[in-house]
Amino acid sequence: MEKLTSENFQEGQILLIDKPLNWSSFQAVNKIKWTLIKKLHLPKKFKIGHAGTLDPLATGLLIICTGKFTKRIPELQGQIKEYTGTIVLGATTPSYDLETEINETFPTAHITPDLLEQARLKFIGNIDQIPPVFSALKKEGKRLYEHARAGEEVDIPSRKIEIAEFELTRIALPEIDFRVVCSKGTYIRSLAFDFGKAVNSGGHLTRLRRTKIGDFSADNAMDPITFEKIYTTDLTE
Repeated sequence: MEKLTSENFQEGQILLIDKPLNWSSFQAVNKIKWTLIKKLHLPKKFKIGHAGTLDPLATGLLIICTGKFTKRIPELQGQIKEYTGTIVLGATTPSYDLETEINETFPTAHITPDLLEQARLKFIGNIDQIPPVFSALKKEGKRLYEHARAGEEVDIPSRKIEIAEFELTRIALPEIDFRVVCSKGTYIRSLAFDFGKAVNSGGHLTRLRRTKIGDFSADNAMDPITFEKIYTTDLTE
């Protein structure tokens, strides 16, 4: 493994990190930052950031840029992304995932393979999507999730997104596993919710993993704890 110096990281590196479940993206970046500060005595204000947030309940690829490579973050954020996950039909939650409790239940006995296929096709191409109210987007100076947790109703405009591929990889009702390739700004939680409505039921996301960003793959990523314990042993000051 190539030995990296503090100068390498300040000049710029792209690190592929596999974000663990229940970690925020900020926590993952912070772990890498302080590992490097401790090992290489980098200045506490050295530049580091990530190219695309993952929710705490999601796992998978987080691209972290250091030094001068932080200028590449907008470019990396704009690349297409691939996710895999699980949708549970027959119930919804306010957050569209497991962050909140089930608030409504719906029948599923009418759902057939043909109905699932018809619904799947509706989500391929350029579509309008409404982001979840439990998201970090801002409305009137506050994060949407702040409005939601305060019990405030807000009007959320739809946005144009593109879904290039949407594949149902396992059907074991009420669970459906999927793989999706999509544009920047796509909310997979909203896709789960909307897919539930499309089959005349309800749906929420119970598992999500980001597997690719552009040509970068989670197969080549390292979790933050492994980075701390193993990867830094190959760094030199």
